[in-house]
Formats: sequence, C-alpha cells, structure tokens
Amino acid sequence: MIVSPEIAALRDDETPLARDRAVMAEASAYWCESEAAVLDTLAAFDTGAALTDLPALAELFTGNGRAAAAFAARFTAAQAEAQLRAPLAHVAHRHFTDGINATLLLGRRGGTTLTLVAIDGVALARQPAPVAATFPPIECWDRVLAGSADAETIACTPDGPHSARLEATTRTVAAGALVARDARTTALLWRRVHGSLVLLSLQRRARVSSPVSEYRLADGRLIHCAAGNPRESRQEMMVSMLGAMGRADAAPLLAEIAREPGADAVRWQALREGLGLDTRTGFLALDAVARNLSDPLAEPAADLRAHLTEAYPQLRDLA
Repeated sequence: MIVSPEIAALRDDETPLARDRAVMAEASAYWCESEAAVLDTLAAFDTGAALTDLPALAELFTGNGRAAAAFAARFTAAQAEAQLRAPLAHVAHRHFTDGINATLLLGRRGGTTLTLVAIDGVALARQPAPVAATFPPIECWDRVLAGSADAETIACTPDGPHSARLEATTRTVAAGALVARDARTTALLWRRVHGSLVLLSLQRRARVSSPVSEYRLADGRLIHCAAGNPRESRQEMMVSMLGAMGRADAAPLLAEIAREPGADAVRWQALREGLGLDTRTGFLALDAVARNLSDPLAEPAADLRAHLTEAYPQLRDLA
C-alpha cells in the first residue's frame, strides 16, 4: 500500500488534521448561520405546522424547483471551497453511503430532516428488483435537483390484518420535479436511474405513531411489521432483552406494560415475553387484553389464548 507523505506525517503530528477539521466545522457553522431562515423553520414544521405556513421552507418544495437548486448549490459551493483549503477533513455534516444511495444531512429538528440524496443508477441497476414495499409513518417531499429516473409509487390499502391491496403507478421524473407523499399509504421505488439522481429530501415523522408495515409486491401479503419510531423500537428491544435474560422477576412489569395503553408492538412483545417468563402472570395479562374488546390487540390476543388453551387445557382454569 502506498501512503502519501502528508498522510504518513499525521502519525507523528495531527496538527494539520485538527486544523483542517476546524476549517470544515467553521464552514458548516457559517453555512448554517447564513441559511437560518430555512433551518430554523424545521422546528416549527416538526411540531406539526403546515408547509405552506413556513414560506422559507415551502419555497424549496413548491414552484419550479429553482429555489431548491440554489439552496443546494450554496451548500455545495461553500463545502467545496472549504475542502480545497482543508483536504484532510470530512464534511462536517452526518453522511452515509451504501454504494447506491448517498445521503448528507443538512438539518434536523426532532423527527424532521432535510437531506441531500444522490442515487447511483449504475449501482442500482446491478441490484435485484425489489420484492416488497415498506410503509413507515413518515411524510416525504423529494425535490429532484439533477438527473432523471423512472419512479414507481405503490398505493397501499389494507384489506385485512395480514394483507393489503397494492396499486402501482409509474412516472418519469427529471430536474425540478417534486414527489410528495404520505409514506404510510404510498411507497416510492426507483426502478431506473439514468446516470445519477440528486434529490433534496424533506421528511417528517408522523406525530401519531403507527407500525412500519412491509408488504410483498406480488400478492400484497404482510411479511414484516416493526415499531414506527426509535423510542418504541428501543422499548421493544428492552422487553425482548428481559425475556432473553430469563428475568422471571420482570413478568409483573411486562404484564403491566401489556395491559396499559401504549404502542401495540411493544405491548404485544411484552405479552409474548411475559408468557415465557411466568406462565400464570403472562396468561392472566393475555386474558385481560383479550376480554377488552376496545383494545386493538383484543382479537390477536383472543386467538393466541384459544390456541394456548387448546394446546394446554390446564390454562382454561386460569381464564
């Protein structure tokens, strides 16, 4: 491996690297300050304000897209100029790439993010065609800044607890186009990207959380369901951890979580883990949920109760 003298020198003296980091951080801070009119509105948008009530932000996602292109150009110009002065440092904004999608976070307030996204069409073409569509509780606005692509939107209408009717619509998008959607009911699949596609993406997590559902495109069958926000996901993980650790002393707490109002995914996981840790406590909680007909988990809880009492008749005395 060939290591340039400049890089090798950093082993003994990190001063140049620290200096370059400071240059990039200063460039980022200056850009954020100069674009405060947009970035400061993200907090109000996150609390539920309508996009039309926030002119500085709305300008990027209405009209012909020139304002969004100018906004992104100011950012890239400032960062490129700083990178020339600080070649050893990364851009001081969170960024990620998986070889197909590259994202760079411009601003974040709560569950709202403003992001630059680039999609490599060549890398995308190497991937197998998607077999499922995911519907998270997020509102999305994607402004095309450069490039063109064939996009497919999948409208989802649940027609049962484990299936949905999926309707696909195909369109071609190019610079200036806007794709706005509620991801709870409409998924977006990039079928083909001609070269590279660059987007300015605004996303807002729904204030009323709902599960993330994934349906198979071929027949609309539900193949996966997960918590709709990070907090619920962490709670579900902690409940699972108690079960994996065999903490029987946590069974009363899990029963309480299952019976009280809260995220359905977390409550259901608490029921499952509680049954495994302490059969009596867990089954009594399951029975209580099944008897509460206003509970959204009542039907699946009743089905599980029936299955368990058939397999283990001694549980009927508890019910």
